[in-house]
Amino acid sequence: MTACRFPLLRVPRVFKTACHANKTRRWRWKEPCANRSPRAIVPHCQSGEKPGHGGPCATGTREGEIRLLDPLAIANRRRLRRKLAFWRVVALVAVALVVVAIDYSLRPADPGFDRPHVASVSLSGVVTDDEDLVARLDRIADDPHVAALVLEVNSPGGTTYGGQAIYQAVRRVAVKKPVVSDIRSLGASAAYMVAVAGDHVVAERTSIVGSIGVLFQYPQVSGLLDTLGVDVEEIKSAPLKAEPSPFHPASDDAKAMIRSMIDDTYAWFVDLVAERRGMSHDKAKALADGSVFTGGQAVKNGLVDELGGERAARAWLTTKGVDASLPTLEWKARDRGGWGLFGRAGLGLAKTFASQLSGPASELAASLFDRPPFLDGMVSLWQFDGRASLTR
Repeated sequence: MTACRFPLLRVPRVFKTACHANKTRRWRWKEPCANRSPRAIVPHCQSGEKPGHGGPCATGTREGEIRLLDPLAIANRRRLRRKLAFWRVVALVAVALVVVAIDYSLRPADPGFDRPHVASVSLSGVVTDDEDLVARLDRIADDPHVAALVLEVNSPGGTTYGGQAIYQAVRRVAVKKPVVSDIRSLGASAAYMVAVAGDHVVAERTSIVGSIGVLFQYPQVSGLLDTLGVDVEEIKSAPLKAEPSPFHPASDDAKAMIRSMIDDTYAWFVDLVAERRGMSHDKAKALADGSVFTGGQAVKNGLVDELGGERAARAWLTTKGVDASLPTLEWKARDRGGWGLFGRAGLGLAKTFASQLSGPASELAASLFDRPPFLDGMVSLWQFDGRASLTR
């Protein structure tokens, strides 16, 4: 008879390929195999040995015995392999993410920041409670490679709390190294509050400066509710709780409460300007009537030190011992938003779609994407349309 001569196939552990006939459970190694399909058999064992997991053979099986594999066992083996492959991939991805995170945390913000330079930080848009900007300023204060700070201001102002927080962070930098504020097109209200934290303030001839003051606004929709026939009932623990309310006109006591809060913050703002600009309280209060000034007027009334922009700022730093040859490097905010790659792409598409709108829909989209629709608390803000000319 002709012996089986099937090529060896890859099968689990110690099994090889052979042939079987009918449904008999055992076959000899060299039996005829005409019209027989390959199946798994145990390896050729010595007498008295049996195949097992502890080694190729173990005691108890006849020589050259063939063992048919149960289909369920084969399915379980394949399922186990798939599970193992999945968890191996998960482990590799987790390790890769950890390595990338460590590398990102240890890497400097940009190449060149590990050499002496002048740091530049931009304050633009509406001033809010910006924790990232405050953290950046604190890192600048502690970084030995930063010789000085140029604070670029281009903002109409914002919340008084946000302005105060950034002002204090700039002053912490000024304790350790020179700080110069460069007012670009606009530095008003809370933005001017931040600008005076610098040791020196420069602006251009046509920059808009000032608007020193405090504002508290709240909506009043009681007339609209009356037109719609809607009444809002309320039960309060005290008359001034949740006042002022948009659902009814403010009482005299509520207005007095808000006025007291405004006056206290306004007095603090005026004292801060008088202290930082080296002028009397009366002069600072006279300038703090909400008026805005050009850069040229601001130099004359003492709100700005000189005209000239960035060149004037760097020239002043040289008088403080900062090498003029040092490069100016911008410390930008790290992108740590929770949008993710696809989320940012979706936001970009939404902005593109909004830019194609017209009329009231375009105004609403701009308020959602370009600036906050509402500023909570007291604000120090020069009201203007961010897309209109600043010479209105």
